[in-house]
Formats: sequence, structure tokens, C-alpha cells
Amino acid sequence: MGSKDQGGGAASSGGGGGFFSSIAAGVRSWGTAVHKSVNGLVGYEGLEVINPDGCTEDAEAEAMRGRWKQEDRDSYWKMMNKYIGSDVTSLVTLPVIIFEPMTMLQKMAELMEYCELLDKADECEDPYMRMVYASTWAVSVYFAYQRTWKPFNPILGETYEMVNHQGITFISEQVSHHPPMGAAHCENAHFTYDITSKLKTKFLGNSVEVYPVGRTRVTLKKSGVMLELVPPPTKVNNLIFGRTWVDSPGEMVMTNLTTGDKVVLYFQPCGWFGAGRYEVDGYAYSAAEEPKIMITGKWNQSMSCQPCDQEGDPLPGTELKEIWRVAPTPPGDKFQYTHFAHKINNFDTAPKKLLTSDSRLRPDRYALEKGDMSKSGSEKSRLEEQQRAEKRTREAKGEQFTPRWFNRTDEISPTPWGDLEVYEYNGKYTEHRAAIDSSNVADDTDVSSTEFNPWQYSSSSSSQ
Repeated sequence: MGSKDQGGGAASSGGGGGFFSSIAAGVRSWGTAVHKSVNGLVGYEGLEVINPDGCTEDAEAEAMRGRWKQEDRDSYWKMMNKYIGSDVTSLVTLPVIIFEPMTMLQKMAELMEYCELLDKADECEDPYMRMVYASTWAVSVYFAYQRTWKPFNPILGETYEMVNHQGITFISEQVSHHPPMGAAHCENAHFTYDITSKLKTKFLGNSVEVYPVGRTRVTLKKSGVMLELVPPPTKVNNLIFGRTWVDSPGEMVMTNLTTGDKVVLYFQPCGWFGAGRYEVDGYAYSAAEEPKIMITGKWNQSMSCQPCDQEGDPLPGTELKEIWRVAPTPPGDKFQYTHFAHKINNFDTAPKKLLTSDSRLRPDRYALEKGDMSKSGSEKSRLEEQQRAEKRTREAKGEQFTPRWFNRTDEISPTPWGDLEVYEYNGKYTEHRAAIDSSNVADDTDVSSTEFNPWQYSSSSSSQ
């Protein structure tokens, strides 16, 4: 293979052809991270600690790393041991020590950090470069997704709104509690984005596998094409013992549902001594399954592309072109937040007359952001109990929860990890926001002091 650029991919028109051709032919090379058994800890015999850096320090010392105190680690292991092999998405009440001050609804908005790539895709006349820009946009969020802190599960009816970024209007809503499901809609002058998300997990003891059961679609307004994204699964390693780290080995597929063109990108698994970690390689294909453009890079640095022939080799006289590079991040940030993650949490990206069901207003999230872990834990418990009370009231009345901004459809969408009940945006938020934006009423409310209120019944809290 040829030399590598800073993004980690093949660098010149003369190199990398054999490697990319092997990808096109379906040949995969799997590496293995360094595994060490935690044999010296009573009750943990046989449990493995994985070190992504491939270091060889003593396994017990490695197991002692991380954010857990010994007593917390022991207590959590005893509690979680019975759930090995289970989907723990909503089965277990988790301590706030492993949380970040953000909810899953806000996490859905992180995909919009580099949405200018979708603007470029919309403006692009070349159908294959259009796919390259759009698929790189889907890759770009993985830099943020490598954070090892868990976001808060949203309360049923909770929402998140975002404006003041690349001309977008973003709305997400928790549409189901069991199973936990969120839906989101985002739009600007170039694209619309719609997702129904239902994560499925498998707890494996010291790790958890996360399967993205969902449907993500993007419509580019200029060409009218609709794109569908299927991301790879993710594995969170060393939940209890060792340094927690995230890997997403496997294929990401973006399909142009209008033309049949497709991008297939392969996320390399972390191998020996960290080999292959972060690397992404693949192609943009025509509807006839001919490779047109090769794509390479690292999801934590940059992505580049280069035109190729039918064998997947770079075309003579062409060069690798960088199309995305990760933005600088705040140094020493406690939660490894990007600048954009901080924007998601603050009120500068909130619209006028923010919904009182917005994630920013959650008292447990806000307390954790301010470093008050005790208050965060108690507020989290209070909200969860209030949600259970709402459920009892709903059942006693014989009523169903109805989302405000999304409608459940009759469509069941198959995914590699199970079927998905699809929710669609009903357009009411656009009308709601237009009415507010066109009004001349000044918004002098101190939104930061507004009480969080996602509740269906006025008895749970003051009416929204």
C-alpha cells in the first residue's frame, strides 16, 4: 500500500489500489485488541480487560484505572452481573458517575456539527461526489461519539430544539419510553433530515454492544434525491475495569434511494497495539456496482477521496483530496466535549420561547454540568419516579401517549438488528415556530430559570 496522508488513508494515485480492490472484493482483515484476564480479583475470574493501546502493564493495575472507586466498581459489578447477555437499554438505573450532562435527544443533534457537508452534497453536480460528501458527513460524528460518558435517557415527551447553526432548525422528541425511542427532524435551505432511533444493547459484563436500530434519511433539495444511512454497531469496552474506550467496527452503508448509487465504508476494528483503530476505507459505487471514487481516512482526524477505475485503483493523474477535517477541541475538557457539544448545551442555540420540555432545562443534567453529582442523582431519581407516576395515571385513564411533533406510521422498517416502528415528522413544529417568529411579542423570559415540564398531565407539574 502507498504512503498515508494525515487522515490515515492511501495517499497517491500510484498506491493503495490493491488494498482498496480487496475491500471491493469483500476481503476483510480483522485485528484483535490486547486482552488480559482479571484473575487476581475475587469474583471477576475470567473477565477480560482490553487495552486499545496494546500496553503490557499488569492486568490488575490496568483494571484499577478509570473513573470508578473500588467500592463503586464492586457494587456495580454485583448489580449488573445478572444482566449479562441482556438488553439493558432501559432495564437498569445507572449511577450519574458514568453520565455526561447531555441527553440522547441532544446527542442526536451532534450529527449536525459538520452539516455543511450536506450543503456541499446538495450543491454538487457530480452524483458520486454528492455521495462522498454525504457519507463523510455521516462519518464526521464518530469523533464526538468516542466519548465514553453515557447520555441521560430522555423523559417521555421531552424535546430538544436547536437553531443558530448553519441555518438549520432542529427538533427531536422522545416518542416512546418502553422501548426507548426518539425521533428528530432537521432542515435548512439545502436538506431535510429525518430519523427514528431505537437503540438495542447487549451487556457482556465488562463491555456493552450497541446496535443502532433506526432509520436515517436525508433529502437533498436541489436534486430531490433521498439518501438512507445504515451505520455500524458500536462496542463500549471496559465499562467497569480498565480505561473505557469505544470502537465501531463494521460497515456503514449510505444508499441513494432515488438512483441506486451507494457508498460502502468499512470501519477497521482496533487491532494489536491499537493498529487500525479509527481507520475508515471504502468506495462510492454506481447503481451498477462499479467503484467510482475511493474514500479513506480516520474518523478522528480527516477524510479524503480520489477517483478510481473499475478495479478500485486510483486513476492516473489524480490526487487524494481532503474533504473534511475535525475541528480543534477545547483542551482538557472534563467530558471530552467539542466546542459544538458545548453549543448544544447552552442557550445561544435555543430559539425564542423555548419549549419547557427541552433537555437543557432538565435539573439533573444541569446539576451534573455544574459538578453537583449528589443533586444530579437525586433529581434524576425524582424525574424517573414522576415518569412512573405519569404512566400509572395514563393507564388508569385508559389513555395512550401521543407525541406532539411526530406521528407513528403503519410502516415497519427492517434493519440488520430488528424491525423498527417508524415515526414521521408531522410539520406542526414548523407551524409553531413560524407563529412565534412572526409575532412581535418580546421574549424577556429568563429561560435558564424555566421549570422543566415534559409532563402530559397538569397534576404532574404546571401545564406547558
